[in-house]
Amino acid sequence: MSTALAPARTGGDERLTGFAGEPLAHRRYRRMRFIRRFEETLLQLFEEGALNGTTHACIGQEADAVAVTEHLAAGDHIFSNHRCHGHYLAHSGDALGLLAEIMGKDAGVCRGMGGSQHICAPGFKSNGVQGGIVPNAAGIALAHQLAGSDAVSVVFIGDGTLGEGVVYETLNMAALWKLPLLVVCEDNRWAQSTPIAANLAGDMAARFAAFGVPVREVDSTDVEELSAIAGEEVGAVRSGTGPRVLLIHTYRLCHHSKSDDERPADEIAEHWLVEPLVVHGRRLDDADRARIDDEVETALDEVVATARALP
Repeated sequence: MSTALAPARTGGDERLTGFAGEPLAHRRYRRMRFIRRFEETLLQLFEEGALNGTTHACIGQEADAVAVTEHLAAGDHIFSNHRCHGHYLAHSGDALGLLAEIMGKDAGVCRGMGGSQHICAPGFKSNGVQGGIVPNAAGIALAHQLAGSDAVSVVFIGDGTLGEGVVYETLNMAALWKLPLLVVCEDNRWAQSTPIAANLAGDMAARFAAFGVPVREVDSTDVEELSAIAGEEVGAVRSGTGPRVLLIHTYRLCHHSKSDDERPADEIAEHWLVEPLVVHGRRLDDADRARIDDEVETALDEVVATARALP
């Protein structure tokens, strides 16, 4: 069984990010479970009034972050959006730094000034302005190109971001200049409280293809399937052929932020049956899955206790 997996690059507890030599299936499950429980813990802390500002969880979308980031290397850059926690944790493993940041603590990634949405760390930037991070990602991709590096920029956006004009302006320039840019569009089927059928005309993939940008479209919550595809897309971008788009049809199991959730309850229940931990968890023995769950829980409890005690 393969154990190849890109390591967390800026820190992290192995109980959360995976142990050296651990089977790849176990490490993927561990990382997704880590992100899931971090997000669920955040929502609980919000209810306690322990967080600064609101928060946007990625429950149900964990496989996307794990699948893409395991193909990135030192020197690559990740750009994210308001729903950035999973991307950051998959990249860094830095649960304490992120939690302290969202709690407004001085020990946070940005000394408590960025909060939930605006994270700046080595190789990682996020911005809560819809579409605003896309030209930033293209700019860094251009810098990589001019430096003669094979590093890539990966930018995560959502379906709702396709209403922003700057996305198309950036795609035009990226295609013309053949920038090493991978756009990962996580279509979670709802833009805040509006279904995509009510706010997005035409075919989503065709919007990217209009610029001559190759689009890989997949409807899946299976981290193994997503990783295989993401590896091919990252490799193609790294080879210097220009920008590409990975369009992932997924589902957000939690509400948009901390507002009311107006989606049909039966729709949400249906997607809980095929969420990433259920799909991938079947590949593990019950005992291994329970052990990993316990290890993640213990590690996160320690992170929360430490963060609470910070000034």
